[in-house]
Amino acid sequence: MTGIVRSIFKASVLLVAINLGINILSLAQTHNFSTFNIRYANQNDIGNLWEDRLPHVASLIQFHQIELVGVQEALHNQLIDLSTELGYKYIGVGRDEGTEKGEYAAILYDPKKFDILDEGTFWLSPTPEKPSKGWDAALNRICTWGKFKDGKGIIFYVFNIHYDHKGQQAREESSKLVMAQVSKINKENAPALLMGDFNVTPDNVAYSTITSNPDWQDARLISTVPSYGPRGSFTGFDWEKMPDGIIDHVFVKGDLKVIRHGILTDNYGKKYPSDHFPVLVEVSF
Repeated sequence: MTGIVRSIFKASVLLVAINLGINILSLAQTHNFSTFNIRYANQNDIGNLWEDRLPHVASLIQFHQIELVGVQEALHNQLIDLSTELGYKYIGVGRDEGTEKGEYAAILYDPKKFDILDEGTFWLSPTPEKPSKGWDAALNRICTWGKFKDGKGIIFYVFNIHYDHKGQQAREESSKLVMAQVSKINKENAPALLMGDFNVTPDNVAYSTITSNPDWQDARLISTVPSYGPRGSFTGFDWEKMPDGIIDHVFVKGDLKVIRHGILTDNYGKKYPSDHFPVLVEVSF
């Protein structure tokens, strides 16, 4: 090998190494987030009791390296269980009184990966500042939000919701309210994710109210890797029927890129960890 050829070879190897290093660095700067309706701890769920599902919910989060997860239907004891299993912290309050009573739309996060800078909860109603039921909703509904900073110093917001399962007007008005509240809270216009159990499919006005806003996009539709998983996200614990109709969504805005989006069908012994499939997104800021 001549000196010139050897120099060219070394330069090529160095270039490949540099490119590989950049790619590895790029991967290291991504984060895995998820929305997951974990089903409240209902003692009538014979065969799918929380104490049986807990280790599978926790191991799913661990295996897929989910660093932050917005959960719906979580009762206080379920949040304590998951925090203990995962070593995660959580933010949020119960929807009934703004304390520990009722279901949470909490956000669990890995404190080794993120710092929490600010947080809050508002109700999906005309009086969002206090516990209340809105419009034609059957139940109190809430949105919990957090302002986070990652290890690189990137600041971002996460808004986690659970819309009403019956009131269509409530769902439509909730989308309008959330859009207004996000603008009010995220004054610096930092990157943001809006996730949760919206109880609507993409053909619903409550969904299009969000996507018609030019700032927001459905992560499923803009994922660099085409979205993975089934066509639905609600299982009802029914092993024999694959769901049709996505009601659990992740929307994104700002200076971030969606690398992957997937509806996860992890199961154990013909059982699902919850009556909803979790939705995972990998993003880079």
